[in-house]
Amino acid sequence: MFILQALYFFLPAYVSNMIPVILGKYNIFPQPIDSNKKLKDKPILGAHKTWGGLLYGTVAGTLTFGIQRVLYTIPTFQQVSLINYATEPIMIGVLLAFGALAGDAIKSFFKRRLNKKSGDAWFPFDQIDYVIGALVFVSIYYVPEIKIIITLIIAAPLLHFTANHIAFFLGWKDVKW
Repeated sequence: MFILQALYFFLPAYVSNMIPVILGKYNIFPQPIDSNKKLKDKPILGAHKTWGGLLYGTVAGTLTFGIQRVLYTIPTFQQVSLINYATEPIMIGVLLAFGALAGDAIKSFFKRRLNKKSGDAWFPFDQIDYVIGALVFVSIYYVPEIKIIITLIIAAPLLHFTANHIAFFLGWKDVKW
């Protein structure tokens, strides 16, 4: 049951992480966060980290938390919840969502320093960046038990692999990883 609880708790971060990929072709704010600036002749983050992705992902993850709040009135959802969504602040959803995207951006910064291009595989960091980012940010309000954290870190590569392959076959991504 705790695996389901971990995944359900982390749903805002999962949604936030996927939305920039899903809405990438429809991004009305395609400006890169780093304004295409470079640090020592390398992109700071890269052109794929956009203001639109940050905005859409954060909003979508926060809305997901809002839906979890509404669903919390149903006993089944109370059983799979790690937190009391009725009393916890919406800020938890914001932090999970924004933190996931911040973790991804920080990973991109280091990936560029290592001369890895956008889209190049970098295991395991491509799979756990958003998990670490979301956990760091949400820890301001809530720190899950260690078994939940470990579950999320182990599940991330499996979910990442599955989601990326689905996105590739739907034409949302150019690469499978």
